[in-house]
Amino acid sequence: MGRQGRMKIGIVLFNLGGPDSLAAAEPFLRNLFSDPAIIRLPVFLRLPLARWAAKRRAPKTRAIYAKLGGQSPLLANTEEQAARLEEAIAEKGYDAKVVIAMRYWRPFAAEALNRLKDWGAERLLLLPLYPHYSTTTTASSFRDWDETCRAARLRKPTKRICCYPLLKGFLRAHQEILFGALKTFPKSETPRILFSAHGLPERIVKRGDPYPKQILQSAAAIADGMNLKSLGLEWRIAYQSRVGPIRWIKPYLDDEIRQAGKERRSLLIAPLSFVSDHSETLVELDRDCRDLAKTSGVPHYARASVLAAHPFFVEGLAAEAARVLEGGGGGGGGGDAARLAPCGRLCGWREEAV
Repeated sequence: MGRQGRMKIGIVLFNLGGPDSLAAAEPFLRNLFSDPAIIRLPVFLRLPLARWAAKRRAPKTRAIYAKLGGQSPLLANTEEQAARLEEAIAEKGYDAKVVIAMRYWRPFAAEALNRLKDWGAERLLLLPLYPHYSTTTTASSFRDWDETCRAARLRKPTKRICCYPLLKGFLRAHQEILFGALKTFPKSETPRILFSAHGLPERIVKRGDPYPKQILQSAAAIADGMNLKSLGLEWRIAYQSRVGPIRWIKPYLDDEIRQAGKERRSLLIAPLSFVSDHSETLVELDRDCRDLAKTSGVPHYARASVLAAHPFFVEGLAAEAARVLEGGGGGGGGGDAARLAPCGRLCGWREEAV
């Protein structure tokens, strides 16, 4: 550990955010649809459309969160991850404070920035809780952070980790969770593992977004590390949570569930792009998809848990943070930047004064 260990390091965890009340559902959606990374239209068209879309979708969204006790569990989950990460970083000798910056609901980037300013952070490390880079998630959060820093006239040396689809701790945590989930199936069954990720409109991928390539990287690495082929287990990737009439990347999760029902094949769903529980796991996967599996004839449907604050995952993030702080490349997941070719130059790092 070098000079960084004696400095006050502010680590910013980025995540999507979620409504903290049913009344917050509509403004949350308005913030989401106002993001130019989500609706790529000029501002004079995007903002009125965002207001209309938020109002139209709000009743359905409120109904979803009503099933979760009236609010999203994402913040509480992220706070637990932040606390465990801060402990792991401290064990490596760093004086670090981990704060949360949500993209579409509280705590926003400005709140995270104020906490770090009050604490006296000397350097910053930006760390998304999106393992796979996308212009709609990581890039949007980074842009929001940069704009917030410029507005506050904050200039601190900053490093950023863009993604970690092959991070050892990320992969090991998934493998341990999946081995445990497989034990819940009867010994006579060979379930198909569906690695489920949040969908993305096709047009965004055609513009060069590396997200689906990184999803494939992670799924293949997890499967290889578990020797699924030698165990006679098949795996596939499927995408969930699509909205609206536009074309989204395939295969769709609901189509894969129906196909498994036709084949009378049991399913184990492994949330790959989600590291925390929220509506997409607790409602869409645990309720809606489970109901679809039952009506489609899937013999046994199970969902593996998200990584949350799994020790392997937290230690992997802490080790990657330490490596980058000491001068390693950001987002390499063990330093092998060549394995992250889909992200290109985005996996590099540089000292910045934002």
